[in-house]
Amino acid sequence: MRWRSYVAVGDSFTEGLDDAYPDGTFRGWADLVATRLAAEAGPEFRYANLAIRGRLFPGVVAEQVPAALAMKPDLISFAAGGNDVLRRNFDPDALVSRFDKVVGELRSGGADVVLFRFADVMARLPGQRLIAPRVELLNRAVGETAERHGAILVDLYADDTYLNPLLWSTDRLHLSPVGHRRVAAQVLGALGVGCDEEWLLVPPRPTPSPWLAARTADLRWAGQHLAPWLKRRLTGRSSGDTCTAKRPTLSPLPD
Repeated sequence: MRWRSYVAVGDSFTEGLDDAYPDGTFRGWADLVATRLAAEAGPEFRYANLAIRGRLFPGVVAEQVPAALAMKPDLISFAAGGNDVLRRNFDPDALVSRFDKVVGELRSGGADVVLFRFADVMARLPGQRLIAPRVELLNRAVGETAERHGAILVDLYADDTYLNPLLWSTDRLHLSPVGHRRVAAQVLGALGVGCDEEWLLVPPRPTPSPWLAARTADLRWAGQHLAPWLKRRLTGRSSGDTCTAKRPTLSPLPD
């Protein structure tokens, strides 16, 4: 086992929304991966999760990347940019160029780096015509960057299983517990580490709802999730403004 320390960097995807522990905090795929790596490595394994929901790419780079590099871990996962593609002022050229530089920095310290091509989340969200091409561009850049720097690529976009709505929470944007388990399994597979095969199992896709029931569900979703998101955009706020990293330092996992 070559990894004795792991630092997770990113936004809500890596923080673990909406895979809740009993105390209301979030677990998510990164915690699951860390637990499995710790089982392989033994009590000396250390894990930090610096991810904070709502963070844009520049914030992740400015706040989390220097901290991750300072810890000198064996393994780093880096997933950022998903929030940026939803913004009106999204600058693809600037993000792609910076993404490449950041991954180069992470690799230069000797750590193995895990990158992600994001799953297709736009099928059930508004703005697909505008946002989908941005996601495709970002995913293409991630793949090219991984190849250029020798990073480990986890290609969620190529997995049609993520079109199953049961892999997503009620907000249609964050993974459900089932989705997080699948991501964890795919990360561990990319690392060559075995895991519980049940993590890859997903429920059958639900039968499509009748038109009226589907539209009623869309309206309910818009009121509960879209409207608050739009309000935060208009007021310049983020869901993570008052949040801090859940595991800010490398430390052992609890027994």
